[in-house]
Amino acid sequence: MVQENTFDAIYEVVCLIPRGRVSTYGAIAAYLGMKSGARMVGWAMNASHSLPEVPAHRVLNRVGALTGKHFFGGNRMQELLESEGIQVENDQILDFKNKFWDPSAELF
Repeated sequence: MVQENTFDAIYEVVCLIPRGRVSTYGAIAAYLGMKSGARMVGWAMNASHSLPEVPAHRVLNRVGALTGKHFFGGNRMQELLESEGIQVENDQILDFKNKFWDPSAELF
C-alpha cells in the first residue's frame, strides 16, 4: 500500500529529529521529494500515536506553531517539548529559527 510505505518513510525522518529540535511538515515532505506533501506528513503524524518511538511532538507547522496539539490530548505536546528544553508560549515555539531542524540541510 502506497500510503503505508509513505508513512514509514516519514517516520524514519521524524525519528532522526534530535531531542531539543523541531522540524516542520513541509520540511519533511520536501526532503522526501513529496511536492505539496505537508498534509501527508500531518496525516502520518496523526496516525503515529500508537507508535511511541515516533517523536511526533517535534513536528510543527511552518511558523513553529503546535497545530497538532489536539491529537496529543491536553497540553501533552507542549509538555514533551518543554521536557526537551524547548520553550513554548501561546502554542508557539520560542526561538523557532534556532530550534528548527531541516532534514535537507542536516542529512546527506
